Amino acid sequence: MTDFTIARDAEGVAVITWDVPDRSMNVMSMQGFEELDALIDEALADEAVKGIVITSAKKDFAGGMDLGVIAGMKQAGGDEPAKAVFDGVMRMHGVLRKIERAGLDPKTNKGGKPIAAALPGTALGIGLEIPLACHRIFVADNPKAKIGLPEIMVGIFPGAGGTTRLVRKLGAMGASPLLLEGKMNDPRKAKALGVIDEVVEDPLAAAKAWVLGAKDADLVKPWDAKGYKMPGGAPYHPAGFMTFVGASAMVHGKTQGVYPAAKALLSAVYEGALVPFDTALKIEARWFTRVLMDPSSTAMIRSLFLNKEALEKGANRPEAPDQSVRKVGILGAGMMGAGIAYVSANAGIEVVLIDREQAAADKGKSYSEALLDKGIKRKKVSPEKKDEVLGRINATTEIEALKGCDLIVEAVFEDVGVKAEMTRRVEAVIGEDAIFATNTSTLPITELAKASARPERFIGIHFFSPVDKMMLVEIIKGEKTGDVAVAKALDFTRQIRKTPIVVNDARFFYANRCIIPYINEGIRMVAEGVEPALIENAARLVGMPLGPLQLVDETSIDLGVKIAKATKSAMGDAYPDGAVDEVLFWMADQGRMGRKSASGFYAYDDKGQRTGLWDGLSERFAVAEDQPDLVEVQQRLIFAQVLEAVRAFEDGVLTDIREGDVAAILGWGFAPWSGGPFSWLDMIGAGFAAERCDALTEAHGPRFACPELLREMAAQGASFYDRFGDGRAAAA
Repeated sequence: MTDFTIARDAEGVAVITWDVPDRSMNVMSMQGFEELDALIDEALADEAVKGIVITSAKKDFAGGMDLGVIAGMKQAGGDEPAKAVFDGVMRMHGVLRKIERAGLDPKTNKGGKPIAAALPGTALGIGLEIPLACHRIFVADNPKAKIGLPEIMVGIFPGAGGTTRLVRKLGAMGASPLLLEGKMNDPRKAKALGVIDEVVEDPLAAAKAWVLGAKDADLVKPWDAKGYKMPGGAPYHPAGFMTFVGASAMVHGKTQGVYPAAKALLSAVYEGALVPFDTALKIEARWFTRVLMDPSSTAMIRSLFLNKEALEKGANRPEAPDQSVRKVGILGAGMMGAGIAYVSANAGIEVVLIDREQAAADKGKSYSEALLDKGIKRKKVSPEKKDEVLGRINATTEIEALKGCDLIVEAVFEDVGVKAEMTRRVEAVIGEDAIFATNTSTLPITELAKASARPERFIGIHFFSPVDKMMLVEIIKGEKTGDVAVAKALDFTRQIRKTPIVVNDARFFYANRCIIPYINEGIRMVAEGVEPALIENAARLVGMPLGPLQLVDETSIDLGVKIAKATKSAMGDAYPDGAVDEVLFWMADQGRMGRKSASGFYAYDDKGQRTGLWDGLSERFAVAEDQPDLVEVQQRLIFAQVLEAVRAFEDGVLTDIREGDVAAILGWGFAPWSGGPFSWLDMIGAGFAAERCDALTEAHGPRFACPELLREMAAQGASFYDRFGDGRAAAA
């Protein structure tokens, strides 16, 4: 079976069709490139062929390169991985340059055959790089289609000519949002930006007509013509100089210097702009190779693409028949319940949204209406789609309406008694085969399941707020939770297009177990007299999206107080965070509850916008004259999270390090450049990590004690992904 086929029509147009077998969307492989190369050669050599159209047999053109193939390039290189990557990328450049030149005489720029791209839908990554090498790009007028180069989002940059071609087509300034931010646009916006050429009803027919009428001049790309000047100016042009100075500042400002791909991309653009096009392609390939050889890129590709995709496809799903949800009942129409109702209805699932008062239930439904109205305003949602989604949500106070639901998601007040009462009331109404899920972030699932008459069908589903934006869902198994309940939760997560992890029951589960120590370490340092700005900036400079003080402001200080009191009650004398409580409780006593009260560790203006760290903090917790080293602060903040991740794995709460890494990035934004806590430990090495644990323990206490598993791996010179990367548990 082949990925590409060719067919010639009576008018002399050769149509090369991309259709990867057994895939819903085309992805490029090295075999696919070889097939495309051979068919281009065949069409160019055939005298009967007047022009070529490259299209797709699927509803979309392509989703990009198979990143598993890119990662495999290094491994295939043996002792010379960089050479293998570079040679492989240059082979891609050769194929696309052949398309671009299409038999044109190098001296006269005449005698070539026109090649057009006909895109029926989405074209991402290599799916746009191939069209950019064609002479004309026709795209179907499909508002759902996405056109873009999102490689930067997984730690690389467009390396098959997309970077060089887009910059030479649009200029550095015009190309920067697409390259440095990975922005994707619908076809009409892409045309307005100059990325594609035509938006039409029938791209294949339009492309065929164009190639039959194209002239030699239509085949010559601007950068292959005499007198070409880069839009906006090259680096040595006054305007271009200012552009590149600004771009450099923007990249460093956004990445804080921890994402190698963005800096490498900018270097490839800058250096490539100073030389002829073919040399620029070679420069692009060299920088792309350098990025692929960087452990950060390897880790990001593995976690944000390979592992994430594996989890979404059910890597840890137990054997069970299909458990797709037909009708979901949601108990509680507050912020979480309303969000769950929206993502469920938007995925085509019938929803019963219940609250004690009809006004509260209606308010929960109105949350979906507001999101849909926003989508209409942005032209992402049609009025018909809005009516369809809202029509699936039945907002009511009647428990009887839950009859026929095959999944219940309880999202009521975080109180064991309240949840127990709802469990009993609802189980009296729903069918025996229905699964009951509780959305809790802290309460033990095993304890909550005691109220259930069917604990094997009781499970935890922890959504993150806001539900419509956060991609992670944490599925928690109680002691008696059965496989069907786990399969149901996983299939539901797939339906609503979220990424799931499955963990065993324990206090704070996995995500909160790791993020709370991060917040606590930041607050503890305030009590020690560490400058708050140092704490916050140290976190950002190591790649955390929010410093610990800002994060507690966002989640609310009174919630932190509540969690601290509950934890202290459960742990008794073993409770380790008294120094944290001194700060946290004092803040609450001052009425500073975080963003929601427009007063917390940060000060806020009348519109609720942060204006800077609160000056009054130093009046109660004086800043010490001697401040710690930046690296020490960063290590305290990172190790606080990483060691808890290892302990969760060691304890069997987390059973798959792939889930640990993906959840850390998607759930609380753990330094995405690192690939997650286990990838970070592999990056720095278990031996060095163990040494730092010992030093931090001596300086700051037993919370930094090296876990036995990490100590053992340090002694063996082992890495987490070599030992556990195939999904094996620590105890296996």
